[in-house]
Amino acid sequence: MSSIHLDAAAGSIADAVLLPGDPLRAEHIATTLLERPLRVNGERNMLGFTGEWQGLRVSVLGTGMGIPSTLIYATELIQLHQVRRLVRLGTCGAIAPSLGLGDLVLATAAGTDSAVNRHRFGGMDLPAAADLRLTAAIAGAARRRGLPLATGTVFSTDLFHGGPPGLPGLLDRMGILAVEMEAAGLFALAAEHRVAAAALLTVSDHLVDQRRYGAQQRRTGLDDAARVALDALLAAAAGNPGSDPA
Repeated sequence: MSSIHLDAAAGSIADAVLLPGDPLRAEHIATTLLERPLRVNGERNMLGFTGEWQGLRVSVLGTGMGIPSTLIYATELIQLHQVRRLVRLGTCGAIAPSLGLGDLVLATAAGTDSAVNRHRFGGMDLPAAADLRLTAAIAGAARRRGLPLATGTVFSTDLFHGGPPGLPGLLDRMGILAVEMEAAGLFALAAEHRVAAAALLTVSDHLVDQRRYGAQQRRTGLDDAARVALDALLAAAAGNPGSDPA
């Protein structure tokens, strides 16, 4: 159903969607990994595609950067297109010293410096947690592919540049693995609408030693994560989270 931000026709978006921030990353995933990809959204150049992964119909849509932009698209996907499983597929800045560039991080929960969830939750602190079954499906998919996976809490920030100078040390002290910009808002939206959301991230920067991916790596360096997420959606659709799909 067409809206201000999506020009996708009714029925053109699957009930399971990957949500990378970069629309060019969405295009890359769709055209290199999905079978029979069809572009279903081009409004504001926020590219979206629907195709198949081993027989499962799945969509991939760019969301832009940050919680507000992500929530615009995720809300319309849920309310207008009846999407029931959403996986944020993005990059993150590592806090944990054990993480290296290209490592995968599976978020079980997300803290934030954004006020969005307090607005949603009457001024109180909302525990922004990922869906357990979908998260278990992602962990199982990574295990089957033999890919190491760091699992734990991440931090969703509104500030890509700047921020409190002592923040990385504080986050490390609290056991937070990495910083990104969307998961906390997506988890809260999913909780309110009783749908499943998860976040699988690839380390593109290290906030301690300042290593970082280049622009091309950010666009195409998430293929392992994308395959894991697609496997997980297949397993979840089959009712087998954490195990091989039927």
